[in-house]
Amino acid sequence: MMKRVILSGGGTGGHIYPAVSVAEALKRHWGDDVELLFVGAEGKMEMEKIPALGYRIEGLPVAGLQRRLTLKNLALPFKVASSIRRAKRIIRDFRADIVVGFGGYASAPVLWAAQRLGVPTIIQEQNSYAGLTNKILSKRAKRICVAYDNMERFFPADRIVMTGNPLRGRFSAEGSNRSEALAHYGFDDRLPVILVVGGSLGTRTLNEMMKAWLLTLDGEAPVQVIWQTGKYYEREMQHFLAEHPTKNIWQGAFIERMDYAYAAADVVISRSGACTVSELCLVAKPTIFVPSPNVAEDHQTKNAMALVERGAAAIVRDSEAVERAMSEAVSLVFDAERLAKLRQNIALLAISDSAERVVHEIENELSKA
Repeated sequence: MMKRVILSGGGTGGHIYPAVSVAEALKRHWGDDVELLFVGAEGKMEMEKIPALGYRIEGLPVAGLQRRLTLKNLALPFKVASSIRRAKRIIRDFRADIVVGFGGYASAPVLWAAQRLGVPTIIQEQNSYAGLTNKILSKRAKRICVAYDNMERFFPADRIVMTGNPLRGRFSAEGSNRSEALAHYGFDDRLPVILVVGGSLGTRTLNEMMKAWLLTLDGEAPVQVIWQTGKYYEREMQHFLAEHPTKNIWQGAFIERMDYAYAAADVVISRSGACTVSELCLVAKPTIFVPSPNVAEDHQTKNAMALVERGAAAIVRDSEAVERAMSEAVSLVFDAERLAKLRQNIALLAISDSAERVVHEIENELSKA
């Protein structure tokens, strides 16, 4: 019997790729007996990314609330109302059996519409601190799939299930061959490796941190560094390195082989988006998180602190990172006892079959229909 599943979420990769991971798991599980439809927000990255992966997607005119005073906020109620009407039409036309929401602009109106039409819904909450929208929608959701403990603070306890965050790609503590990974970056095993990663566009704080640290050196770093600058900052950082050449540094806008980057790294300095945190748990890497201060409800700090409080990571505030983060990473990478403890504790938080766990919850709900 054909199952029809709507997957909704987007705006950022942190919402899109968990949905895609679950879509791939649904295809593995049911093959041709499942029909999938993504619903995203018009003008957002999912409208290009999802079709490129071979999936059908519908767009809604919904938009987020602007934090600053702007006339765009006046149009928001009309866009939300229009999005709910369109979402109802999409759900009816597709004859959806279930709707799974992964967060982002489009997720809320689709879940809201499905719940009013009597279609079962599942929420996948990636962060350790739930947003207001998911807290409201959880009251009618059949299941809330979470990645952190103590989520009964936000959701009905009897509907919470621990699934972790579904990820695309294969990440594990064993990882790729370390010798191959080191060679890929032109490194060897004489010195430890620190991975500095700030996302595809880059992170100003982490790039400024690297610049400040490199200026304290005399042309040769005491460790090897994989420095991912991001597309936005690539030329600026290339120009900086040309003026301040330093041995043992690999710099690039993107990291095509994250498996190699993780395999080579002894310590990671990173932002603490939900999916990044889940990846780092799976690869069991000692990590210093520098949470972005520019996200709703300070999610990244809360994600990082969920690990810090369990002795599974360290944290440096964004405002202090330029001065402190790199020197702390260098100190950490030569502290074998602390490295072992962090590695052990973060590995305990890894969930390797997250997508399959979400699919199991979808299957359970469909079996009740």
